[in-house]
Amino acid sequence: MKIKPLADRILVKETKAESKTASGIIIPDAAQEKTNTATVEAVGPGTEKDPVTVKVGDMIMYDKYAGTQIKVDGNEYLILKMADVIAVVEK
Repeated sequence: MKIKPLADRILVKETKAESKTASGIIIPDAAQEKTNTATVEAVGPGTEKDPVTVKVGDMIMYDKYAGTQIKVDGNEYLILKMADVIAVVEK
C-alpha cells in the first residue's frame, strides 16, 4: 500500500532512541528522555499558506504530542502537519 499525504502533511517513520550509552550501560525505555526524530517518507503538495519545506529522506525533529500514528503493512508511521516540524537535522 502506498500513502500520499494531502495538503501540508508529511508521512514520517520514527527513529528509535539509542538504548545504550557509550560505556555499554543499557537504558530502559521508561528512563529515556526522548528526542522526537523521524525520517520523512512522503510529503504532500503543500498549500499557498503552508508550503512544505522538507523533502523525502530528511531527518526532522517534531513536537512531542504531534501527529497521527498509523500502521501500514506491519510498519508504523506518523502523519504530521508541517507546523509540527520544529527542525531539520543536518548531518
